[in-house]
Amino acid sequence: MAIVEENEAKLAKVLDVYEARLSQTRYLGGETFTLADLHHLPQIYRLMSTRVNKLFDEGPRVSAWFSDILARPAWKKTVELGETSLRS
Repeated sequence: MAIVEENEAKLAKVLDVYEARLSQTRYLGGETFTLADLHHLPQIYRLMSTRVNKLFDEGPRVSAWFSDILARPAWKKTVELGETSLRS
């Protein structure tokens, strides 16, 4: 549990940096969705089903950002395809 808590604290610090960045731009790399944002999708998606999901709601800009990128049609299709393949 100590390792989990230590890494939660590290993630919280990273998300604080993201919150500051997202106060200046819509996405991490600027005003358009880029690889910087895309890179985070699988990890954020997985973390949403863990206890650390609460960390993403602590900053309003981070919360809006991850809601935005998780709602992208291409990402939704990717998740759908992944779930379909798991059922097969």
